[in-house]
Amino acid sequence: MRFIMELKTKTGLSATSQNQLISSVKFFYEEVLKRERETYDLPRAQKPFQLPTVFAEEEIKKIILATENIKHRTMICLAYAGGLRVSEIVNLKLKDIDSKRMVITLRQGKGKKDRQIMLSEKLLILMREYFKEYKPVIWLFEGVKNMQYSARSVQEVIQQAKKKAGVTKKGSIHALRHSFATHLLEGGTDLLSIKALLGHNSLRTTMVYTHVSKKHLSKIQSPLDKLF
Repeated sequence: MRFIMELKTKTGLSATSQNQLISSVKFFYEEVLKRERETYDLPRAQKPFQLPTVFAEEEIKKIILATENIKHRTMICLAYAGGLRVSEIVNLKLKDIDSKRMVITLRQGKGKKDRQIMLSEKLLILMREYFKEYKPVIWLFEGVKNMQYSARSVQEVIQQAKKKAGVTKKGSIHALRHSFATHLLEGGTDLLSIKALLGHNSLRTTMVYTHVSKKHLSKIQSPLDKLF
């Protein structure tokens, strides 16, 4: 156990990595070596509270307009229009797009749960243009020889788009998911609906977006403004 304590203090491991390390050692001793269960004086690392990165609407507009490749533009619009995780983007199949009911079915997402999100009318128009040009067979986004597009490639797409658009704010494709939720909240959508769209298990997870919503902050006047 001394080894773990040294790792925690000297290597700068994240809280998640520290806790995974402790759990792995406990599993090895108790399940592999079949030793009796023991209580160790190893406090679990507390995860730091970090606010999600949110792009302004104008920044997202710049990113979309700077993306000339229609496949890449469709990916970015899809991520923002429905708040998808990168794994959900690459796992989406053509059969999951229901243009008659205007819904997208996300199958076996995080937690092995299916859910449905709305299909944006503008996104549907873009998807049809993309389909005519690329003609995917199974997956909505396919690479060489109709193979499934990789998550890493999607991440590269957003970084290149940000660079072309001149958007310097840090944030991966997941920031579009955060932006989706925050902009819905600022537009008046209730938290329960946002929770369902994001596929969160707990409302507490969704409530993080109240901390970054300008809607709540705009109601508070800074004391500096009252001085003059």
